[in-house]
Amino acid sequence: MSDILCMYYSRTGNTRKAMEELAAELGAEIVPLTDTVDRGGWKGLIRCGMDAMRQTPEPVSRFETERPLEDYRLVIVGTPVWAGRCCSVVRSFLKEYGGRLNAVSFVVLRSSEGKFEEVYEQMDEYLPRSHKTAVSLRSGSVGYRFWQEEFLRQTRAFLEEQ
Repeated sequence: MSDILCMYYSRTGNTRKAMEELAAELGAEIVPLTDTVDRGGWKGLIRCGMDAMRQTPEPVSRFETERPLEDYRLVIVGTPVWAGRCCSVVRSFLKEYGGRLNAVSFVVLRSSEGKFEEVYEQMDEYLPRSHKTAVSLRSGSVGYRFWQEEFLRQTRAFLEEQ
């Protein structure tokens, strides 16, 4: 049983792929987050942007982890960027459960050149302590693997200090 948990939301599969790669490298448990909103197609894309801008998230659907959230040494939260913000599903998760997380790292997936590092600060608002490590990845970009490896290096260094 791992003491690292990767939780994520993915509409297109890019965040899922990145989180699966990281979980495999770290030997982490991986759990997808969902809500009850239909986010498929172009209407779903528009809904995602609107939800992110309004910051009025739907409740997160029930999920199961191997142990209580507060028992994980590190929870890595993965989110796509929607309208310059973390996705509403992840915002809901952090609002409801963020206070139970001991240490958190962020993985942000984006579709444009901007790094959207301000999303880290948005997500930190729902946590009792700031994130430990973070990375902003763009699927298919030249620097994807480099930044992924750097995130893994920093995350392993954090875990060794614990």
